[in-house]
Amino acid sequence: MADALSVPVTIIRVKKETAQIRTFMFDTPFTFRPGQFVMVWVPGVDEIPMALSSENSITVQNVGDATGALFNLGPGDKLGIRGPFGNGFSKGEKVLAIAGGVGAAPLLPLARADCVMTMLLGARSESELLFVDQLDECTDVIIATDDGSLGHHGFVTALMDDLNLAAYDRFAVCGPEVMMRAVLAKVTEKGLAHKTEFSLHRYMKCGVGVCGSCCTDPSGLRVCRDGPVFSGDLLQKSEFGHYMRDASGRKKNL
Repeated sequence: MADALSVPVTIIRVKKETAQIRTFMFDTPFTFRPGQFVMVWVPGVDEIPMALSSENSITVQNVGDATGALFNLGPGDKLGIRGPFGNGFSKGEKVLAIAGGVGAAPLLPLARADCVMTMLLGARSESELLFVDQLDECTDVIIATDDGSLGHHGFVTALMDDLNLAAYDRFAVCGPEVMMRAVLAKVTEKGLAHKTEFSLHRYMKCGVGVCGSCCTDPSGLRVCRDGPVFSGDLLQKSEFGHYMRDASGRKKNL
């Protein structure tokens, strides 16, 4: 499997998106479908799964040891990239994309592919919104912030109440899992769960479906091979939005 081998890449630019989020651009482009992920090796630290925000970039939130070490790197430094892996979002003529926080990263390529009719973009505050200018260039963006500093004052899911959801043929969702669970509840009420796709993030070791560390309850579906993008109807009676597992396999409530 050629895609199971790590490809060395060189960081050519680092862009500060927010106080805790940066985009790392590297010198090697990858052919991928929006929503697919790569395993990123930070030399001497760890290997972690990251969605591609473009053919040659990852957009990273500083949340742990590996991402913290990544934030210490700059142009000229090396990374290892394996992949892309998994499945991506389905294309449609009338896609509603819903993003929370850094969840906008895997949805940006979908919007750039002219597949998104409307983008609901949420964050805790205006300063934490991602890719507003870039998204404005290719789709209709509606914004919500938890603190009301820009757009609707409240959660991004509230923006769905003002839309005719039946007018869209697909829904693509990525963000905090509690937020995505709220989206699933809304589309389920309207009988639209089968048209909805959610990008899951789980702890991974191998990325190729061997180790089982990213299996979900109760189906045993692997996020790396069967996902990371799942149809809403597959997630309705799962752990989705309730808990995930840490590196030791113990449940961690969301």
